[in-house]
Amino acid sequence: MIDTTKDQTLRILEKPEFSKDDIIFLLQTDFECRNILYRKAAEIKEKYVGKKTYFRGLIEFSNKCAKNCYYCGIRAGNKETERYELDIETILSAVRFAWENQYASVVLQGGEREDEDFVQKITEILQKAKSMTNGQIGITLSLGEQTEEVYRMWKENGADRYLLRIESSNRDLYYKIHPNDKFHNFDRRIDCLKILKKLEYQVGTGVMIGLPFQTYEILADDLLFFKAIDVDMVGMGPYIVHENTPLAEFENLLLSTEERFNLSLKMTAILRILMKDINIAAATALQAIDPVGREKAIKVGANIIMPNITPSENRKNYLLYQNKPCIDEGADDCTTCLEARINISGDEIGYGERGDAIHYKNKNF
Repeated sequence: MIDTTKDQTLRILEKPEFSKDDIIFLLQTDFECRNILYRKAAEIKEKYVGKKTYFRGLIEFSNKCAKNCYYCGIRAGNKETERYELDIETILSAVRFAWENQYASVVLQGGEREDEDFVQKITEILQKAKSMTNGQIGITLSLGEQTEEVYRMWKENGADRYLLRIESSNRDLYYKIHPNDKFHNFDRRIDCLKILKKLEYQVGTGVMIGLPFQTYEILADDLLFFKAIDVDMVGMGPYIVHENTPLAEFENLLLSTEERFNLSLKMTAILRILMKDINIAAATALQAIDPVGREKAIKVGANIIMPNITPSENRKNYLLYQNKPCIDEGADDCTTCLEARINISGDEIGYGERGDAIHYKNKNF
């Protein structure tokens, strides 16, 4: 008897473009067929971006947030979190660690705020970080929605990339996981992505995978959304519950953690085939489920990994979800651990290389 499921998987993977139905089929593949998908994604990765993983030193410099997203542990409404904000010198010390250890890129990530003090602080950090590294360190910001003027100022002062996760490209689901008010506006988030593209940032976005109320159709549309807006990088991973959030009450609707993990790997693999030369991050959340989760993502298409170089005493308070890994490690420990893990996965580390997205480099602005 012919294995029609395997046969159909092979037929889809031979296509130059995937339809939405093709993606939905691939998202539901069983063990044997998903391994066929993974092998195809690995081939595409090696051909278009190479077997190299680039570090982004992650600095979670503040958990003060003006937003109240229903899934997030640092939401403004969570009174159980001890709030902190690193001073400029501490942040620059982390940048210096990344630079001296040949990461060549850092990510400044914090709660979403738009107040003037915050905006000016980021501007000063950008100026000093670029000066300290002779303009060579790559800087990604992940600081939420801002005005065009702020995005422009940050770009002019040294920001290279911007990660603004949409979390779901489906409007109805977006408002199931966010309040529906002027502070959590779906259209504004889309507009911000368009502004970032206009300003010639390397633009990234992403979604959570395995949310309550989420369907395969919605996830397929998420992947097609990434392609339609022509992003340069994507960070996405499994949804993991934080007990002090409103979304936790729907935990009974979730797929198992294993199913969310496998679905995240499939999303990574399909995206690598859809958008062959973009940068794809191996989400830290994968390691919260599987001890070698990030390495598995690298093997199926991811090429970016983010060692946490936040001072260890602050990491415990930047918990977007439960069971976050590596919160007790020092920056040196994290580097040594990841180096060994990546080598085991079959990739080499692009030390001293910024690892800008090939997709971005090929654009004609």
